[in-house]
Amino acid sequence: MIKHIFLRELRKSTGVSQAFVALKIGLSRASYIEIEKGAKELTLSQANKIAEIFNVSLDELISGKTMPAIKVSLQDKPEKKEKTFGRAHDKQEMRIDVPQKNLKKFKEVVLYILEKVGSKSNVGMTVLYKLLYFIDFDYYEKFEEQLVGATYIKNHFGPTPVEFKKIVESMESKGELETVTSKYFQHEQTKYLPRRESDISVLSAQEIKHIDEVLARLSDKNAKELSEYSHKDIPWLIAKDNQPIKYEAVFYRTKETSVREYEPD
Repeated sequence: MIKHIFLRELRKSTGVSQAFVALKIGLSRASYIEIEKGAKELTLSQANKIAEIFNVSLDELISGKTMPAIKVSLQDKPEKKEKTFGRAHDKQEMRIDVPQKNLKKFKEVVLYILEKVGSKSNVGMTVLYKLLYFIDFDYYEKFEEQLVGATYIKNHFGPTPVEFKKIVESMESKGELETVTSKYFQHEQTKYLPRRESDISVLSAQEIKHIDEVLARLSDKNAKELSEYSHKDIPWLIAKDNQPIKYEAVFYRTKETSVREYEPD
């Protein structure tokens, strides 16, 4: 359900008329006014067009909240000192610095996943996001250390790795990966094709085994099923909208999503 008050404020803040928006989404002005009043719902197609008009994501339109600006910096060359993911937060901007070591690992895990399950018809961008999330968070729960350690934001569709887009763009520019658009039933789907083999030397035997286990358990689920499953996970549940999901919350998981055998109290 679209937040109609947010939609009205968004339109007014950009100085766009109701007639203009109505024309762009194929409605009469009277029908669009009903939407801004909350008396009528947008279709998914109309919502996507409005999100494009106002340069916001569909998730922001649905949640009624704009995400902080996110700047992702990739360090393609090794640093003298190793760093972990850097995060700086204020009301306006979130900055994430991805050091060379983490960047390399992220790339190879993405390529490894695509080699294993990327050809499945259900594995598009949304499914890939969720597989990365459960690979990262399940590993942290089981071993109390990070595998890739990406930053995941809570949004309406589930956890989203904020470094993903920037890293994929970098991989595409180097011929390591290709993005294609296809159809999955009636929905447009973004898929990724690996253009080189993954370098698993950056992964331990334990990490590879873990990734394989997560893929065996979850890779046959479609985007809707995986999104619904992620919505049951305590780290996602307790995170604030459009804010990072905390890894430490995995230790409060319920049996439905927990993957660790805990000692009885």
